[in-house]
Amino acid sequence: MRRLILLRHTKSDWPAGLADHDRPLNPRGRRAAALMGELLVARGYIPDRVLVSTAKRTEETWALARAGHPELIAGTPEPWIYEALPRVLDYLVARMPDSVQTLLLVGHNPGIEDFALDLASEGHEAGRRRMSLKYPTGGLAVIDCAIDHWSDLASGSGRLIDFVVPRDLDREAE
Repeated sequence: MRRLILLRHTKSDWPAGLADHDRPLNPRGRRAAALMGELLVARGYIPDRVLVSTAKRTEETWALARAGHPELIAGTPEPWIYEALPRVLDYLVARMPDSVQTLLLVGHNPGIEDFALDLASEGHEAGRRRMSLKYPTGGLAVIDCAIDHWSDLASGSGRLIDFVVPRDLDREAE
């Protein structure tokens, strides 16, 4: 069994004159990133490996998510995740060593959403429905795959275990 966690970066800012790759998080995104880190730890979704797009907003998302949580490891910058199509994400995942049981990718839409929808053919029905309607910033999908090797990952081979968005956590805090 392998577990794949797909996290879309949290809400970013749109400062004038900055290239898309250099856009930072806005205050709401910074709060949401911290909430997603708390969720990962609280639910035991602890990755063995983390690949993070090199865009500033994804790097900030992961840095804030893991702040204060020593069990959340540093991410490895992966430039291929930026603007990646699902087939590129699939290629990156397929190259993971067998020693990695739980892999987390921090990336962007539409790639993260399309990849999650392609993999999760069963499981959490309400989560799959929500995910197919919208995979908002900060959205996190947890997909279990009954495979022995990451290279065995295939379309429809995953089971959605959880789909959470920052707004869900804001409601729980109220």
